[in-house]
Amino acid sequence: MEIISQALDFFLHLDKHLGQIIQDYGAITYIILFLIIFVETGVVFMPFLPGDSLLFAAGMLAAQYPESLNVWAVIVLLLIAAILGDTCNYLIGKYFGIKALRVKIFGKNFVQPEHIEKTQGFYDKYGAVTIVIARFVPIVRTLAPFVGGVGRMNYRIFLTYNVVGALLWVVGLTLAGYFLGSIPFIRDNFEKVVLGIIFISVLPIVWQFVKSRLVSPKVV
Repeated sequence: MEIISQALDFFLHLDKHLGQIIQDYGAITYIILFLIIFVETGVVFMPFLPGDSLLFAAGMLAAQYPESLNVWAVIVLLLIAAILGDTCNYLIGKYFGIKALRVKIFGKNFVQPEHIEKTQGFYDKYGAVTIVIARFVPIVRTLAPFVGGVGRMNYRIFLTYNVVGALLWVVGLTLAGYFLGSIPFIRDNFEKVVLGIIFISVLPIVWQFVKSRLVSPKVV
């Protein structure tokens, strides 16, 4: 429970922890940010890492510590991390999909079948555009490229949407943090901002769930 509590504290107070990392490690912060985004998007077993909030926090702290974090360097590096991450996940799905789904931790599937079903539901409705939409939806963001690989999506099509989604996600959220993070209310209420980002991010999943419940089963 202590580990979960520490992880939750880090997640909700990214601004403070990331600020401390910048002060302690300086330029190595770039590598740390790169690895977190790459793993969050590139390893199907890691959908719980911070993504949206990390980008926002990175942009906000780049504005506060311009001598340590250059916002454009952050954007370029995290763009590369996001694109490579999705590509890695696509390849895992393509070549190890079934085996990956069978991996168990403490007797339970590490990749939950219901998460795969939700992701497949996005593909059924939006097609390849799911790769773009998924960038803004936790869990689905990590599983969408994996499912695309399992389904043998044409790689050129996948790469196109991968790049477009990464641009919208990384540039949008990082610059939002960079410009909005200077507002005192946002800077002083970062925890609420993170929860707001999470709420907005999961709205598509909530909407899909509610919609599925509202649709009456067809009478045969």
